[in-house]
Amino acid sequence: MSKSKKIRILMGWISGALFGAGMIISGMADPSKVIGFLNVTGDWDPSLAFVMGGALAVFTPIYHLVIKKRSHAISGDKFTWTTNTTVDGTLIWGAVIFGAGWGLAGFCPGPAMASIGGGTNIVLAFVLSMLVGIVHANQYLAGRFPLPFVGFRKTECSLKK
Repeated sequence: MSKSKKIRILMGWISGALFGAGMIISGMADPSKVIGFLNVTGDWDPSLAFVMGGALAVFTPIYHLVIKKRSHAISGDKFTWTTNTTVDGTLIWGAVIFGAGWGLAGFCPGPAMASIGGGTNIVLAFVLSMLVGIVHANQYLAGRFPLPFVGFRKTECSLKK
């Protein structure tokens, strides 16, 4: 195994362990806590805002002082930045669908992955459903699968027909 592959695996393990531990310790993996945070018109629980603020307080200086200046990650992979900054129907409907899933389940994908080790049926069902959604979304983005209310994605190939 090459040195860069070993570094990539090690960085994945370290960042995954830190992320998962942070999600569990902060309470972001607890659906009732997340739903309490999202319930801004009822009995609102602002504690997760402090978790997010704390994460940004740590990440922001590291990003500006270290990451932004680099062209490659520690693993050797080249950083790529998106050039698509258009706010279109796909972005809006994707956000609506994501928000509906988050609000109904009380799980965001990251905390759900951090909670999967607990093995509860709701987490396993959420992660399985999330994976099915990812597969369908990729098919939609390729122009091969319609989504309710959205229809087929208009790809460059389909616009030329």
